[in-house]
Order: sequence, then C-alpha cells, then structure tokens
Amino acid sequence: MDKSEKWPWVIVSHLVSCLRRNITIQSSQLVCSVPGPEGPAGNPGIPGSPGAIGPMGPPGKDGPDGQDGEKGAKGERGGVAGKRGEKGESGDPGQEGAPGRCNCGSTARSAFSVAVTKSYPKERMPIRFSRILLNEGDHYNASSGKFVCAIPGVYYFTYDINLANKHLAIGLVHNGQYKIKTFDANTGNNDVASGSTVLHLQQTDQVWLQIFYSEQNGLFFDPFWTDSTFTGFLIYNTAIYK
Repeated sequence: MDKSEKWPWVIVSHLVSCLRRNITIQSSQLVCSVPGPEGPAGNPGIPGSPGAIGPMGPPGKDGPDGQDGEKGAKGERGGVAGKRGEKGESGDPGQEGAPGRCNCGSTARSAFSVAVTKSYPKERMPIRFSRILLNEGDHYNASSGKFVCAIPGVYYFTYDINLANKHLAIGLVHNGQYKIKTFDANTGNNDVASGSTVLHLQQTDQVWLQIFYSEQNGLFFDPFWTDSTFTGFLIYNTAIYK
C-alpha cells in the first residue's frame, strides 16, 4: 500500500483512539485531551409541581398526660330551691311475718327479797339471808345465800343492813368480784348501811353479799327492832328471740 492509500486509515485509527477518550475538535484538527476541573454549580431550576397526596399514616402513640390546670373560680350559687312536693301514696302492705317467740316462756319473772336471822356473820363468806319474804322463780338459794340467774337480763339489787357495836364493811359480789362496797362506822347507836346497783347478768351468774374487811362485821339482828334485807329483781330480760 502506498502512502496515499495508508493515510486515511491512520486518521480513522487516530479518531477511534480519541473517541475512547475525550475529544476536542478545533479548526479541523483532532486533538486528544483529559477532563477538566468541575465547573461551578448552575442556578436552581424552577420548582416542580406538587406531587399527589400520599396515603394516611398509622395513628401515633398517646402522648403523656398534661399537668392539672389551676382550680377555677367558684361558680355562682344556683337558683332558689323549689317547693317541697306532696307526700306520695302509701305502698302496699308487706307480707305477714312469722309470729315472734321468746324462749323465756313463763319463767320471764325473777324477784326476791330476804332478811337475816343472825348477827355478825363470818367475814369473806356469802351472808345467808334465811328469812324469805319473796322468791319469785326460786332463784335465790337460802342455803348458800346466793342469787343464781336463770333468765339473762338486767337486774336491780339493793340492801339495807342494820349495824350495832361494830363497824360494818359490806359489799355486793358478782361472780367473785366486788361491784359495790359500803362502809359504816359504829357510833354507839344502831345505824343502817345501804347500797344499790344495776347489773347485766347471764344465765348461771351469781350475786351475793359478804363482809370484805376483818372484824368489820357489825351486822346486827334484832327481831323487835329492825330488819336487814337483801332484794333483787329482773328489770328486763335479754333472752334471744327466735
């Protein structure tokens, strides 16, 4: 191949080589060059039109509770109360209940009044009042000197004791415990010591009188002068109703 035929192929080969890189064509000459530095940023473009509304997102979590607000001012008082309405009609009578029944029956009576027949009883022992004036229900035991409760309830007790020649220290005892005490000094004449109380007794409870201090047993019996008595009776029973 002569030089005139080889020259076009050289140009084509050189052009292909330059196309694989960056090419700058100036004045009908082919010049190969490397990339230059990055140019300055261009001006912002015109904003695009708004996009379509997207789907609603899931609900968010509840936020924390807010702080309590300040207490509001007291409101004004309301209007005047209206007049009271008329009384309504009475309701229908209820069903008749079962008849009541007290378990005390005919024994719901208890009373006694007794007197002594001897002077100067033993100390710290039940005084035996052997003369029976009344013993409703036979709840006073003349042999022991004790009243034994048969009907649970509230009882009244009283005593009037004549004394002479000695001081008297006497007390009313309930199940071994003194409930009241009376002291009367001997003045050389006959005198009377009195006491009374109310007790709530249960069945089998016991009540009696006794001298509670040594050598102070001036109880004196004189059938022609005065009596020393011990009395008690049921005020009301507290038996269970069924």
